[in-house]
Amino acid sequence: MTDIFDVIADGTRRDILQLLLRRSTEEDAGTSVSQIVSELGISQPTVSKHLKVLRDAELVSVREDGQRRFYSIEVDPLGAVDDWLVPFLVDAFGDSAPDIDFSLVPLPEGASHAAEVVGRAAASAKHVVTTALKRLGA
Repeated sequence: MTDIFDVIADGTRRDILQLLLRRSTEEDAGTSVSQIVSELGISQPTVSKHLKVLRDAELVSVREDGQRRFYSIEVDPLGAVDDWLVPFLVDAFGDSAPDIDFSLVPLPEGASHAAEVVGRAAASAKHVVTTALKRLGA
C-alpha cells in the first residue's frame, strides 16, 4: 500500500480531497471528473492522474454510471495520519491539549501552505529513513 504521507504531500491531491470533502456534505452521488476539473481549474489528464493515486491509496471511491465516474472521499485511511499526529499534540500540550474541532471549512491559505510544507517534510523524512535502512541492510 502507498504511504499515506506521500499521497497527501501533493498539494493538488489535497485540493481534490478538500473539494470531495466539501461536496460530500452537499450530495451523496459523488463528484464527476469534469466537476473537479471545472472547480479546481486543472486539466482533465492531471485530475485523472491524481485520482488514480488517491484510489490506489483508498482515499477515494469511484462509482461508475455509463461512461462517467463519480468520486467520493474515504476518510478512514486518514486515521493513520491522525495516529501519527496525536502523540505530537499530546507531547506539545500534555493534559492541557485543546479539543480539536473538525470543521468542513477549507483551510486558510497560510494554513494550507503550512500543511503542504509539513506533508513534504514528512515525505522527505520517510525517504531519508527508508534509504538509510536500505543501506544498513534492514
